[in-house]
Amino acid sequence: MKYKVILLDADDTLFDYDQAETYALMKTYAHFNKTFNIHELERYKRINKEMWINFEKGIIDIKELRSKRFEKLFFNEPISPDEVSDIYLEHLGEACFEHEGAKEVCEVLSSRYELVILTNGMAKVQQSRLRRSRLMPYIKAIITSEETGYKKPDAAIFEYALKQVGHKDKKSVLMAGDSLSSDIQGGINAGIDTCWYNFRHETNTTSVHPVYEIKELKELLCFL
Repeated sequence: MKYKVILLDADDTLFDYDQAETYALMKTYAHFNKTFNIHELERYKRINKEMWINFEKGIIDIKELRSKRFEKLFFNEPISPDEVSDIYLEHLGEACFEHEGAKEVCEVLSSRYELVILTNGMAKVQQSRLRRSRLMPYIKAIITSEETGYKKPDAAIFEYALKQVGHKDKKSVLMAGDSLSSDIQGGINAGIDTCWYNFRHETNTTSVHPVYEIKELKELLCFL
């Protein structure tokens, strides 16, 4: 087998982030006795996406991301963004909605490879979600940007992850994830093979080219 270590993204790869986000935001609005609807959800999604792009670019850090998105969401209301963030993250950590095939794929792959989750997500949320999921028995390690001080697409977080599992040969490592800008570009920056999980069926108009492309997680089993 060519590969020995498979690095897996968490949100929108193993876990359904859209569903988790909706669940957590709905619970948060209920906590503060606020009306939750599709318009509020879409507004939050726009703000959150902007914040994560700024985080990837190094414009803001993870602490700023946590509070600024709710500061923007409730800019004219007397609600503490830090308090909202705490409640939201607590509920987000409960939301372990798996993408279709995630358990089966992890179960099969773990018998052949070391599986490592590599995520820009927040440590407490990702660890809580993984513990609640059916995937925990198959994962060797979970590496988060918050704990390492690095973030995808920085090659340093990939180096850190491989060091944690005692693996040096990059030629026998594959990174699989849904984001061209962080997962795939990060893998390229680190000098390892990549697989783009294109479950949204998007057209790649960027200069970032993965070695593999799949539309369903189970397609990983076709070449691994």
